[in-house]
Amino acid sequence: MSPALHPDLEPLTFLLGTWAGTGDGAYPTIADFAYGEQITMAHTGAPFLSYMQRTWSLADNRPLHAETGYLRTSRTGTGWRVQLVVAQPTGIVEVDEGVLARALKDGTSCESIVLTSTTVARTSTAKDVTAVRRVWEVCGDVMSERLEMAAVGQPLQLHLEARLTRQDHDNDR
Repeated sequence: MSPALHPDLEPLTFLLGTWAGTGDGAYPTIADFAYGEQITMAHTGAPFLSYMQRTWSLADNRPLHAETGYLRTSRTGTGWRVQLVVAQPTGIVEVDEGVLARALKDGTSCESIVLTSTTVARTSTAKDVTAVRRVWEVCGDVMSERLEMAAVGQPLQLHLEARLTRQDHDNDR
């Protein structure tokens, strides 16, 4: 039997489960590319969600990127703040903070999280990433994802954009 969802995570239940789909990547320093992506968000009963992400090339199915981390929430006077801590095998660790918003879009209830890096740390051999902005919007069983990045002397700009669909549901939502 799975543990009960921690009450602090109630605002994030819309993220629980496994999401998969495709996206497009671009940046001034690399060739444009198409990729597949899978994200899994789960809980253990503690006041955080675990986050695991992996991507692969649609051209040849080779692995491209992976990251893992944790999401936490805190109540504010007007809503919920969200914190994300992410580690990447390329030697980058980021701490992002942002807000949770809800809206009605074309008659569908949608939740979104906009996260902006407060800290980006890296090993001596990691790419020089200085800022990240992530936007996750979930409308029903569809997640739109956007990642902006400032790296290798380039200003903050679009790097990745994907559309994922829910593959399964966490039964303890």
